[in-house]
Amino acid sequence: MIPELAPGAMAGLRVIDLSRVLGGPYCTQILADHGADVVKVEPPAGDETRDWGPPFHEDDAAYFIGTNRNKRSIGLDLATDGGRAVLMTMLETADVLIENFKPGTLDKWGIGNDYLREKFPQLVHCRISGFGADGPHGGHPGYDAIVQAMTGMMAATGSPASGPTRIGVALVDITTGLYATVGILMALSERARSGKGQFLETTLFETGLAIMHPHTANFFFTGKPPTLTGNEHPNLVPYAVFPARDGNLFMGVGNDGTFRKLCRELGRPELGTDPRFARNRDRVANRDALRAELVDILKDHDVEPLCRRLLAAGLPAGPVQSIDTALKSEHVRHRGDIVEKDWYKGVASPIRFDRTKASLRRVPPKFSQDTRAVLEEYGYSKQQIDDLIAQAVVCGPERRR
Repeated sequence: MIPELAPGAMAGLRVIDLSRVLGGPYCTQILADHGADVVKVEPPAGDETRDWGPPFHEDDAAYFIGTNRNKRSIGLDLATDGGRAVLMTMLETADVLIENFKPGTLDKWGIGNDYLREKFPQLVHCRISGFGADGPHGGHPGYDAIVQAMTGMMAATGSPASGPTRIGVALVDITTGLYATVGILMALSERARSGKGQFLETTLFETGLAIMHPHTANFFFTGKPPTLTGNEHPNLVPYAVFPARDGNLFMGVGNDGTFRKLCRELGRPELGTDPRFARNRDRVANRDALRAELVDILKDHDVEPLCRRLLAAGLPAGPVQSIDTALKSEHVRHRGDIVEKDWYKGVASPIRFDRTKASLRRVPPKFSQDTRAVLEEYGYSKQQIDDLIAQAVVCGPERRR
């Protein structure tokens, strides 16, 4: 019997998640937060991010814990005939299969996309890979930082002093997971009309290129790659970090009217009509001169009260602060941006519905903790499950490292 699901927007959706590490698990956590029944199928060694620590909670790394709530875990050896037979049983009632195996792996096991399409015509099959299956890099492994390097992202990040710099979050992995989520929802929407599932793929490399805006757009028009400008925006001025008396703040200006308003709020209205700064193209050409003016003004202001005043006036500004300060802010508390259950604490889903709300129903699972419960739902008897465990087709609570 399928367990009762929370009344989220994706309630009633069954997802079989063969993915590991970050992009796939991030995608399926989005679906799980909104009610989907996600069964995380792990290899006998488990999702390797269980070891990506410290810190740990009962031998599971915080890295793993951060992207695997609201899921159930079953350990299954898909390299065996028996493991693949169990997977086929699970897919009989599944809506979505997501995996991030090296392209060709499922074909090698005899359960590639052509086989799945014929056997499960309504299944939405999503693959996340580094570079896709074809092309000069087809089938190569992909990693966030490598793709940041290869797509021009690092070469556009950093200052002349620092040189090319890796972005400090796994932006490519996470955004690939977001694109996968969008693709799955599109495929499900199309299935509602056609009655047919389909295969979809998102790759780290294409994602890296897709999120390089405005650098790609600028390059198509100028033929010039971006230079290292630190925190400065290539197209907008001012749009950067500025020092104040007791810290740093970020100010961003998107149009000329906003700039004039900022100058008035800072007590220097004449800067808004200065021919060097009147239009954005003028400010870009004279960014160093404008920065010097703003630094001189801001040296007499404290960050927090100034940012509050600018925000209240409708001007984009915010303090540069660390994650601990951000998570303790009054706004985070007011918005309910942190969710807790038992020992678990995490950031709430940023997708907010008025009726079908996201929920925290399950803490991240221990390895293979739900194997028996899941297999019983598919009609396996206790003896059959014991036999599968004895044959090492499915896993008990211990990982086979």
